Amino acid sequence: MIRCLLLCLAICLTATAGVKAQAPRTQLYVFDVRMNDTSLTVNNPRYLSAFNPTGYNNHPNWADRNILYASVTLPDMAQPDVYRFDLSNNTRQRLTDTEAGEYSPKKMTGGSQFSAVRQEYVGQDTVLRLWEFPADLSDNGTPVLPGTNGVGYYEWLNNAQLALFINASPNQLVLASTSGDAPRTLATNTGRSFTRLNNGNLVYVDKSSVPYNLVEQNLYRLEEAPRVIAPMAPETEDFILLPDGTFLAGSGSRLYRLDPANGTGTWREVVDLSFYGLERISRLAYNGQNQLALVAE
Repeated sequence: MIRCLLLCLAICLTATAGVKAQAPRTQLYVFDVRMNDTSLTVNNPRYLSAFNPTGYNNHPNWADRNILYASVTLPDMAQPDVYRFDLSNNTRQRLTDTEAGEYSPKKMTGGSQFSAVRQEYVGQDTVLRLWEFPADLSDNGTPVLPGTNGVGYYEWLNNAQLALFINASPNQLVLASTSGDAPRTLATNTGRSFTRLNNGNLVYVDKSSVPYNLVEQNLYRLEEAPRVIAPMAPETEDFILLPDGTFLAGSGSRLYRLDPANGTGTWREVVDLSFYGLERISRLAYNGQNQLALVAE
């Protein structure tokens, strides 16, 4: 019933269009979050993808209080484009409109640009490269790393250095630079989520064993082996870092939190979102201002 109410509310707030079913169907939600050392609660749910309830809505990332995400709306779209959802007035804006597909949009340092993975078609080949775009949409963007193909996911470490997930057999987690330095492989068989800690180290999921491990790599001492923080939360490879140094992950309808400082290495269930009708939680994004975006089915 709660999800139905959310849908009705969102339909009133956003424009909708006739669409056909598409698999996988993924939906985008935002919750307000309250947390302390021992608890995390969510409230004030907002269903953002009512304009595309049977389509693909994924890869959320915050740009201040707006959300950038990738979406495919049927029947008029074959590949995802980047949209921006303004929570202050419940409106959305299409930022890319191309025959290629754009994924994983992120605000770049300074706020005047955003980046995204573009799936390009060159003859019979598919090329996956990272592009940057002006926030004012004055042009169609340029490649960030023109010679680097196979980019699936990425994380800006600063305004010139990046960590990249490269689609390969096996996949690779590499360090790259816009200065033209050759990419350096950090690890293989890793998860698609990774982020930098306040100490400068990189945290990622090592999938070479079962259960997966959440590990920390010192980027200043690459010769050192990564340190295992804890086994990963059950049945997921997606996580985010919260401002207090704890980690949050979603699995099924539940959110789990890990505090590496307590030494137990245990993910503790903090929220069950089945109350809202949410299942198969995957990607998460936190804006540092007590708002959590998540993808679910």
